[in-house]
Amino acid sequence: MKILKIGALASGRGSNVEAILKNIKNGTLPCEMRIVISDNKDANVLKIAKSYGVKALYVDPGKRKHTLEPEREEEYARILKEEGVELVVLAGFMRILKGALLREFKNRIMNIHPSLLPSFKGLEAQKKAWEYGVKVAGCTVHFVDETVDGGPIILQRCVPVLEDDTPETLAQRILKEEHKIYSEAIKLFAEGRLRIEGRRVRILPKNE
Repeated sequence: MKILKIGALASGRGSNVEAILKNIKNGTLPCEMRIVISDNKDANVLKIAKSYGVKALYVDPGKRKHTLEPEREEEYARILKEEGVELVVLAGFMRILKGALLREFKNRIMNIHPSLLPSFKGLEAQKKAWEYGVKVAGCTVHFVDETVDGGPIILQRCVPVLEDDTPETLAQRILKEEHKIYSEAIKLFAEGRLRIEGRRVRILPKNE
């Protein structure tokens, strides 16, 4: 099987990136992590990447708060292309993509979100779900488009909300499922088994 070259964008602790790297290392994910880029020079994810021997870079995002400045997004795209990246995975990347990355990697950017989209988009999704009183929460892997947490859904996993849950305990249990389904979605992409049909993502059988 062809080895898929991936690159990750992340802003924080890097637990999803580490889960992906573990699955690459143990042979369950047919990928090579070419580079990890962060918009936060102090992000723990950069240390994690280096510990796995993966190239790790801080790239200045510019002065905008929730997006990358256009020339900065072009720089991110240029670096990823230079590294031969075929799929970009966002893992707690706290910036909305607007321009160059969406153009250069159309239908080749994934994100993981800690809710059952389209419910509870944006920040603190687990807390929003808990406060709303839902009985089932979860996580979603989706393709990224110009909307916020609105791209076509690839995989979802449900997590029951327990009577004694807090936002923190719920978030931890959701995170465990995130670590599983992100690699599952990436593997499906690597196998050529994802087809976007409008708002739907069709998962093809292995022999199709």
